[in-house]
Amino acid sequence: MKHWFKDGVFRAVLRNAGYLGSTKLLGAGLGLIALIAAGHALDPVTFGILMLVHAYALGAGAITKFQSWQLIVRYGAPALTRGDTATAKDAIRLAFGLDLSSGLVGMAAAMVALPFLAPDFGIDRDHLALAMLYCTLVPTMSAATPTGVMRLLDRFDILAKQQMATPLLRAGGAALAWAGGFGFPGFVVAWYVADICGDLILWWLTVGELRRRDMLDGLRPGLLGTARRLPDAWSFVWTTNISTSLSACWGPISNLIVGGILGPVAAGLYKIATTLLDSAGKPADLLTKGFYPEIMRLDPSSKHPWKLALRTGAIAGGIGLLVVLLIFFGGKPFVGLFGKKYLAAYGLLSLMMFALMISMATFPLQSLLYMVGRQRAALAAEIAATALYLGALAAACHLFGLNGAGGAYVLGNAALALFMLLPVWSSYHGRARYAPAPA
Repeated sequence: MKHWFKDGVFRAVLRNAGYLGSTKLLGAGLGLIALIAAGHALDPVTFGILMLVHAYALGAGAITKFQSWQLIVRYGAPALTRGDTATAKDAIRLAFGLDLSSGLVGMAAAMVALPFLAPDFGIDRDHLALAMLYCTLVPTMSAATPTGVMRLLDRFDILAKQQMATPLLRAGGAALAWAGGFGFPGFVVAWYVADICGDLILWWLTVGELRRRDMLDGLRPGLLGTARRLPDAWSFVWTTNISTSLSACWGPISNLIVGGILGPVAAGLYKIATTLLDSAGKPADLLTKGFYPEIMRLDPSSKHPWKLALRTGAIAGGIGLLVVLLIFFGGKPFVGLFGKKYLAAYGLLSLMMFALMISMATFPLQSLLYMVGRQRAALAAEIAATALYLGALAAACHLFGLNGAGGAYVLGNAALALFMLLPVWSSYHGRARYAPAPA
């Protein structure tokens, strides 16, 4: 491994992940504090409904949003490397236009559909009004333009500081709601204020960074005319959007399925387990955010990006193994922090933790497919794995209850890794055809 660190790109990936990780772990801890406060202040049914309201807004945003940050990096990173700021600004304009339109559509669709879907998701009439209010967060939740700009401009240090805002505000609001006895409305307000303030802070920082680089006019939203100046932009937008949106909605949609079949109490337990897994899997997320911009600057016909993927995947997989051991030996007391009434979540967590190691070790696969222009193969893999997972989740919940949900989660992650690995393997052996054309 000492030889790996001679690679400057490898060091850059770890450096950027380190920036984000320096505050992400603390943010995850603050997020758990907010859940612990809600778990102690609310009964299991109301706690489950709070998780369902948040999951519904996240799911609506995940389904309708475009992965605009990937668009910005895909077209902007090579452009800035050769000094072409006009193309980079076009990528930002198209991303902003997509975020604006999809966010408003997603909010409207979520609010219209909620009264009809609420009974099936376990949200009763008494909490429907607050759930409708929460849907107004969809436009800011689903906007990825500021994140893409910061990654494009290599300002991971700013992102690291900003990502503390939402969990810090949520933990403070949850503690206040618990101490003041404000009940369910107080926790909804705490979650709402934390989300919107964190997003607005990121937008403010992005505007300042673009102004400093004389690129602020890149925040004029554009769609059709802008897309025509970016080759194959719509193909990239639609395929990557559907693929990553499917991935992003796994958590919220699965939580809604569990709640609809097994009830709000089971949904709350499932949310605790998935939240702990998400927190434990943050190292892979951080490596992904540093890995994708770097490989977009490399030659896919060389072995360099493929070796980089193996090295970062090996490090993430090793971290995943350590996390599994920590969960095995120390997970039960940790779950007990939520309250003894939620200890049943540990059995679910001990089953689902094996999916964590799989997903962490295989995180570079999707980025590799995007690098070689095979985003449709990534989409096909995501569709197949999602269909298998959601179908298995519904069937397993009916047959085996909450433990069945955990087994379906492991199956879904294993299937996704396999479906991604097959086209990556074929792309590596045919990498000569991805050589850049001569100038």
